[in-house]
Formats: sequence, structure tokens, C-alpha cells
Amino acid sequence: MRMLISEIFYSLQGEGILIGAPTAFVRTAGCNLRCRWCDTEYAFTEGKEMSINEIVQKVRKYRCHNVCITGGEPLIQDGIIKLLQRFLDKRYFVSVETSGSVSIEPLPCDERLIVSLDIKCPSSGEEKKMNFSNLELMSPSDQLKFVIADEGDYNYAKEIITKYTPICQIIFQPVGGLDLNDLAEKVLKDRIDARVLPQLHKLIWGDKRRV
Repeated sequence: MRMLISEIFYSLQGEGILIGAPTAFVRTAGCNLRCRWCDTEYAFTEGKEMSINEIVQKVRKYRCHNVCITGGEPLIQDGIIKLLQRFLDKRYFVSVETSGSVSIEPLPCDERLIVSLDIKCPSSGEEKKMNFSNLELMSPSDQLKFVIADEGDYNYAKEIITKYTPICQIIFQPVGGLDLNDLAEKVLKDRIDARVLPQLHKLIWGDKRRV
């Protein structure tokens, strides 16, 4: 089985609960959404076909324990479940970054797999495509992320948290990944049980690719 891969690289995890951890990234090509503020638009079309064996062999060269499968949208790739299972069978700790639009039900149930689910807020233009049944499938070790641009996004995120009471960890991240002050003040004022986090790779390297 072959998959369409945009890039494979080694860096620090820049987002979420694993922020700062050395990680091998596998970015799949193609996405079913078109968020207004997307910072990886090149992954919509740029990619080459690789077998699962080729992907795993390239990741093994980095000699690290963490693998992040990202995109694009990884869950629209036919081979994604086999790829995840292959990494899990080889004892990697795996995170898969997905939007809230595709069902996560087929994903392997494994304590070494973290689902990072990104609920799209109104500023993205894609909030109506979310599949909220996913929130019932997440475990306490997973993470639910909201990328927030403005007051409307912030209130939307609060509404989702109140309505669905997710049991997983919650991440609030500003659009652009760096302007934390206003968002942090709001979370503290409203006593929301969420982590306010930057995009670490942008703090270190700016808007470079493959970091």
C-alpha cells in the first residue's frame, strides 16, 4: 500500500502536551478542509507516493521514540491505519493530528497513541464541517485543540467545552501561534481548565518549513 506524503523530518514537537519533545514528523498530503488561516497550504497538493515500509525506514533513521503523523489531514489517506499500527508495533509513541471533520473511530486503541483533535473555530470558515461525535471517543490522554483568532472563536470554544464536557486535555492556541497575552488573560479570568500554549517551532525558527 502506498500513501501520498508531503514531507518527513525531525524536529521538536511545537504544539500541545508533548511540546518540546524530539519527534519524527510524517506529514501526509491532501486535506478535505480549507481553513482561512492554514499555515501548511503546501500540503494540499505537494507530495509523493511512498510505501509504508519506505516511510517507516526513513523515520527509523532519526533514532527517536516519538512519531507525529500530521497533514494536511492524515485520516483521509487509505493507508493511515496500517501506518499507525506499524509504528505502534515497533514500540513508537505516536501522535496523530487530525481535524474534527473525520471520524476517529477506526484508529487503533493503544496507550501509546495520542489523538490530537483540532476543532475548527468560526474564523477558520470550516466550523460547520466538524464531527462532534469524535469527542465521545477521546481518552484522557488525548488532546482537544482550539486555534483561536478572536472573541468569537474564544466564545465558540467555551460553548463546545461546556456542551460536550470532554475528558481529554484541552489546548487553546492563538492563530499564528505566538500572541499569547490576551488569550491567557481570558482563560484565567474565566477559569477555563485549558492549557494556553504557543507554537514552539515558530518561537525558535519562525515560519520555516520542516521544523
